[in-house]
Amino acid sequence: MTAPSLPQSAHPAAPANTAGRLCPLHYRTRPEDFAADNTADHLEVDTLYVVGGLYGNLLALDVIEQLYAADPTPAERKALVFNGDFHWFDARSDVFSEVQRRVLRHRATRGNVETEIANPDYDEAVGCGCGYPDWVDQAIVDRSNRILGQLRRQATAAEAAALGGLPMWMVARVGGQRFGIIHGDPQSLAGWGLAREHLLSPTQGETFRGQARQWFHAAGPSIQGFVCTHTCTPIYLDLAAASTAPQLVLNNGSAGMPNLLNDHAGLITRLSTRPPDGRIQAAVRFGMQRAGLFIDAVGIDYPHASWLAMFDGLWPLGSDAALSYRDRIKHSLKLSAADMVFSIHP
Repeated sequence: MTAPSLPQSAHPAAPANTAGRLCPLHYRTRPEDFAADNTADHLEVDTLYVVGGLYGNLLALDVIEQLYAADPTPAERKALVFNGDFHWFDARSDVFSEVQRRVLRHRATRGNVETEIANPDYDEAVGCGCGYPDWVDQAIVDRSNRILGQLRRQATAAEAAALGGLPMWMVARVGGQRFGIIHGDPQSLAGWGLAREHLLSPTQGETFRGQARQWFHAAGPSIQGFVCTHTCTPIYLDLAAASTAPQLVLNNGSAGMPNLLNDHAGLITRLSTRPPDGRIQAAVRFGMQRAGLFIDAVGIDYPHASWLAMFDGLWPLGSDAALSYRDRIKHSLKLSAADMVFSIHP
């Protein structure tokens, strides 16, 4: 979920209202589960597209499907995976149904949004399940809880059940390298441990990076990276010592909203043994090469004016989603593509 930048000062005390800030026990995962000895790979390909935070943007989904189809990797050697929060702005039943139908043609894991839409025992004390840190303004949290409530009313019983049946994570092998596909962090479906704001914090960054390295250690040397989203702000970070195998955090930010300065495109992550070319190469915003793979953040250049008009039709001015997200959708974030890729060695 989107949130303002982490303040450099000490964190304030956690608000008394915990709805939207909790990570329920059933969100918990174990980094050890990603180890090769503990789980089989769920897919093995040469090219993998991971789409996080589509947020119900059907126009972005059009572009994603076109780019994926244009990738020259043979169909049997490529895959498209949605790693959660593909629902969010689609708070109208026909739009919701179209998003779900098209996403579930491909592989998908669930985010907190899908989990709480599906939850038959939904608890208002948990709210949207976003796990917001204490530095996120309470008004944002409250609005997210209400957005989730509207979304729950759009899903049919069959659609909710289909979301509930999705896994919380999976492991993909790309060109012989294993990656954990998660929504939040390796310890929680809605964890913020791999947030840009945490990993690059001037006051607490080393603490969060140390925690992330512990997760890699627990997952074992076979895991080269975690491909995540949830926190809605992009970063590609290699945490490993220079002489060891990569420890990659690949957070695409949002596929359905702008992420970069003066750029309205969403972002998705492409991992491949093949370099991007043609239309795909033209869409790349930033990337890295590690472990014999080309790893790129591919821009999703949906028709911005049309999406803003569609968003306004779903969420008029003054509505909860408009108050939380319209400014970002219209103007994007103040983050440069040149400041997205980092190697921070221990």
